[in-house]
Amino acid sequence: MRYRTRVTAPAVALLGTAAALTTGVPAQAAGRTGAAPGPETLGDPVYPALGNDGYRVSAYHLDFAYDATTKLVEATATLTIRTTQALSRFSLDARGLDIRSVRVDGRTAAFEQVAEKLRITPARKLAAKCRVTVCVAYGADPRRTPPPAGGWVATPDGFAVCCQPDLAHTVFPCNDHPSDKADFTFRLTVPTGLRGVASGTLVRTEQLAGDRTAYTYRSRSPIATEVVQITVGDYVIKDRQGPHGLPLRDVVPVARATALEPALALTPALVSWVEQRLGAYPFETYGLLPCNNDAPDAFDFTGLETQTLTIYKPNYLLQEESKIGSHMMHELVHSYFGNSVSPATWADLWLNEGHADFYGLLYRYERGWPDSKGMTTMEARMKDTYALGDQWRQTSGPVAAPNAANLFDSQRYLGGVLVLYALRQQVGEAAFTALERTFLERYRDSSASTEDYIAVASEVSGQDLTGFLRDWLYGTKTPRMPGHPDWTVTPAKASLSAPRDRRDSRHHENSATL
Repeated sequence: MRYRTRVTAPAVALLGTAAALTTGVPAQAAGRTGAAPGPETLGDPVYPALGNDGYRVSAYHLDFAYDATTKLVEATATLTIRTTQALSRFSLDARGLDIRSVRVDGRTAAFEQVAEKLRITPARKLAAKCRVTVCVAYGADPRRTPPPAGGWVATPDGFAVCCQPDLAHTVFPCNDHPSDKADFTFRLTVPTGLRGVASGTLVRTEQLAGDRTAYTYRSRSPIATEVVQITVGDYVIKDRQGPHGLPLRDVVPVARATALEPALALTPALVSWVEQRLGAYPFETYGLLPCNNDAPDAFDFTGLETQTLTIYKPNYLLQEESKIGSHMMHELVHSYFGNSVSPATWADLWLNEGHADFYGLLYRYERGWPDSKGMTTMEARMKDTYALGDQWRQTSGPVAAPNAANLFDSQRYLGGVLVLYALRQQVGEAAFTALERTFLERYRDSSASTEDYIAVASEVSGQDLTGFLRDWLYGTKTPRMPGHPDWTVTPAKASLSAPRDRRDSRHHENSATL
């Protein structure tokens, strides 16, 4: 798709004396800033075009108004950024959005849309280390680019969003990389009778003229752009209490509330189980969003861990507990690994998916539920996975060295579980539990890399695990499994198939918990 290039006045940034920014931080005189355009990448090894350098985002305020007649969204995204260098121009990630206007600290700014970037030239150059407010007004059509190419999920009564891994910027202009987490507030204006819900908790409800209602949500913790949730629909909010008084909130299509109740009622026990292993749930609330769209291609996953509100295909949740409990645990574990601690780069995805599958499988096997291969113990499944190790390393790369085409292959899921199993075998269960909790506590509300995990594992276990874990994570051959000298690896065969296009694959469906 081609994107229109549009430039608004002023086309040239003004040179002049210092002026006070609306946030109270003075700008330096433009002639003394040495300002330059900000880099349009954060250098991610998997998605190098994602993100923008030269600033970091501290907060987003997203104001959406949904028109049920046209099914269109009019929106304003207000970003508070802090520059890391003097900038004559900077960019946000944005694609498929109809940009109306851009203002920087209240002043009209020039902008152009080039590929997946919204380039912004402020009226005055920005000094290094200053706070700046950027306000982008735009329109969007949730039906224009459905998943997996876009982040909107259109429904008969509204929409939801699924932004992982690189689609948040099809929903709102942003610095679309998990290393730049920020605070979020959301104001959703909808026709009376519909409900707007977002990540975080409801802090205000306004009755507006024209039979409209505005709902404002705020997240207590920062959110990575890829796990934001914004949804509008004919919903009922079902509240219940979790362990230690944790508020649980499910957002359920009214017509399906009764049928979905057995699945929703499982959440308190799931939270209790995971808290015993990973510590207190890290956010202010949790719940499920069975999205009101049953189309097979509505989105390319069964569940997705949007922060505080996991989105699911409704029909999946209509099954008995033994069919869904393991994957519900998988998605809940992402509140810890993936949401609370986000990946520093997309090459670190195994930290998310490996941990989610590891605990999801443990939960399954504790209950005696056979997995998709008919196995009922972690040891049996790991022996089976171990035999595939060299083949997966050949076809999907090492566990922590993915590319865009194989990012969501089984290697990041079960391959990651195998690494964690080997680590637990090496250090013992007590040390493994301690290092897991230490890692989560140390990097809570931030991002962490594979090297960060290796460092914590070495520190807490009292062993230098650098070589051990790097062999498991980056080696082209599967190392020996501690405690199982009899386990063998099947020799890899040459693959004759061409690499898959990530967007043509069901790339979220490789979890062993399904």
